[in-house]
Amino acid sequence: MELSIVSLGTVPEGGTATDAYDNTIELAQRAEELGYSRFWVAEHHGGGDSTASTTPEVLIAHLAAKTSDIRLGSGTVLLNHYSPYKVAETFSALDALAPGRIDMGLGRASGQPAADHALQYNQNQQQDDHADKIEEAVKHLYNGFPDDHPYSQLQLARSGEAVPQTWVLGSSPNSAAIAGRLGLPYCFAAFIRPGVAPQAFEAYREHFEPAPFAAAPDEPAGMIGVNVSCGETDEEAARLRASVEAYYQRLERGEVGTPPAVDDAIDELGGVPDPTPQSIEPGDWPQQISGSPATVRDLLEQMTEQVGVDEVVVQNMIPDPDDRVRSYELIADGVGLAAGGS
Repeated sequence: MELSIVSLGTVPEGGTATDAYDNTIELAQRAEELGYSRFWVAEHHGGGDSTASTTPEVLIAHLAAKTSDIRLGSGTVLLNHYSPYKVAETFSALDALAPGRIDMGLGRASGQPAADHALQYNQNQQQDDHADKIEEAVKHLYNGFPDDHPYSQLQLARSGEAVPQTWVLGSSPNSAAIAGRLGLPYCFAAFIRPGVAPQAFEAYREHFEPAPFAAAPDEPAGMIGVNVSCGETDEEAARLRASVEAYYQRLERGEVGTPPAVDDAIDELGGVPDPTPQSIEPGDWPQQISGSPATVRDLLEQMTEQVGVDEVVVQNMIPDPDDRVRSYELIADGVGLAAGGS
């Protein structure tokens, strides 16, 4: 199993965006040491002061200068807000800065109405053209326009060695079908809609057609995004997961902010959450999982086997930066990455 990380750039309680970025750099460097395959950064808008990960392209460039080998990417660029050409330009330039290490993860999401309105590059565009925009961005990267197309004359800054690896990210069978029809790798966000994971990957494989681009996969290539809290024991991990559980309960009440400290979260929840069951069934995955290194390994193996993938990108919202890094260390140990990957 390959493991990767997606960072949300969580701002620590009483901290600033600078603190969040410093923590992100340290986590990326530790991830590289531990043998994680990729380090992605998210894009969130309108979340108040809870997250500093608003511009993944800026963070990726900085992280490229602070790491050596780990792949870096977006998890995800919200393509509904931007011009496909500009996104392709940005990631081609990032690849020129760090050849062979850049992933361009493309997705879509809506946040606060004011943020969505402020981000729109075309305020009058009403149609749902997500698939078309992904295809256009990829064609810019891979010189995929026919010679008589006006865009064929557009040139990107290139490394001369590689092209960014493009992933479609989503949480529904619809996004999976888009990835399949375009012949691109697909990452399913199980921390958003875990119950439809089997249907999503069925749709992905059903619709998969190899893309006419040299760097695209010949066969379906998938990954799942999972929120994981790992501790020395199942009970300790469940205690850490309390912050995430309380955070999502607050969101349901319309309260936006940072994940609460563990003790505060336990008070809000009325106690420590139950440990994640040792066995989980397709279509009945929890939104967040927790456990000891051995338990997390077993749970991730169940999840990957049930949907037929061999890579997991781990999300973690533990508020304390030290506990967060330790969780990733324990996950790596449980899966066997500490010795250089497996």
